[in-house]
Amino acid sequence: MTKVNFKNEVVKRKFFKWLKEANGRCNSTVNSIEKAILIYEDFTNVADFATFNSRKAIEFKKWLQKRSIKGKTISTTTYCTYLRYLHTFFLWLTWQPGYKSKITIDTVDYLKPLEKEKRIATQYIPRSFPALEYVIKLAGSIDARTEIDKRDRAMISFALLSGMRDQAIVSLPLGCFDENNLIIDQNPKLGVQTKFSKHIPTTLFKFNEKLFGYVTEWVKLLKSKGYGSQDPLFPRAKADQGKDDLSFETASEVEPVFWQGTGRIRGIFKNRSQEAGLPYYPPHTFRHLAVDLALKSCKNGEEIKAISQNFGHEHTATTLFSYANYPPPRLSEIIKNMDFSGRPRETLEEKVDELLKEFKKRDNACLDSNV
Repeated sequence: MTKVNFKNEVVKRKFFKWLKEANGRCNSTVNSIEKAILIYEDFTNVADFATFNSRKAIEFKKWLQKRSIKGKTISTTTYCTYLRYLHTFFLWLTWQPGYKSKITIDTVDYLKPLEKEKRIATQYIPRSFPALEYVIKLAGSIDARTEIDKRDRAMISFALLSGMRDQAIVSLPLGCFDENNLIIDQNPKLGVQTKFSKHIPTTLFKFNEKLFGYVTEWVKLLKSKGYGSQDPLFPRAKADQGKDDLSFETASEVEPVFWQGTGRIRGIFKNRSQEAGLPYYPPHTFRHLAVDLALKSCKNGEEIKAISQNFGHEHTATTLFSYANYPPPRLSEIIKNMDFSGRPRETLEEKVDELLKEFKKRDNACLDSNV
């Protein structure tokens, strides 16, 4: 698309300002909406937005579904997302001078996808994630000779034990982790980049003592180096100034500087898994494993609610729908191991009572034999 419609550009700038300042949308969302609008302009050959009508909306949907990028058509999820963004834009236009007399709300509704398309787009596909043994093996495969080795080993362990998102991990200051009480203060006011900027108090899960030890060892190392509360818990590798004023990262030390973005942490997980001869699992899959391990240990609704809050979910439904949605092999395993006999299941207290009774019998038998 090489043409420019200046009237369109003016109203788009006004719309993007409204999205940010009045609607509270972040830059990444605004950029995504702008992309959808550009695609619509490509379809109309940069026609005036005021010419939008129901016929154009229907033709655009057909065109969008057939639109090919590198020989592939877009997915149903992407298709529905573009329509949702455009619906937001044209609905906003119905309030604006010069457009509200030409575009009606009923006309904008023609941008909605079919119900079956929405169901396909929003259905949850279970995500594969590693097992606890995988994480133990991956972290244990790192020969911790340097600070970088120790950092990577601790970060891999921390990703599971905290269940945090990678963006929050790379932006977490050292002072936000209380290793004595195992509490992580995911506080956006302190620079932690959480989803939707939510304040999330998180308690570290002690799924494995070795993994926990790697984390505490790393925290002690940072403090011994004089790192303060505002320095990163997982800092980047030290950058040295080489010849020709070119900077590069060494492979042995860290410096108190935060990473920019999550690309580096994903690269570390990928490289370490390759070195260990293991399949690669992105950092976010460790969060899925953490939810799975935590839910397996729950004995009542109170504990399930506590687990949900620990992951920053306002509703337990979010935890159960988005994370405890099992892939077919795991689902089959759970169903096969269920007891359908109708016999009442023993509670933990009943099992303890049985063990105590058994110990008493053994003690009495020993006393009788010694008489």
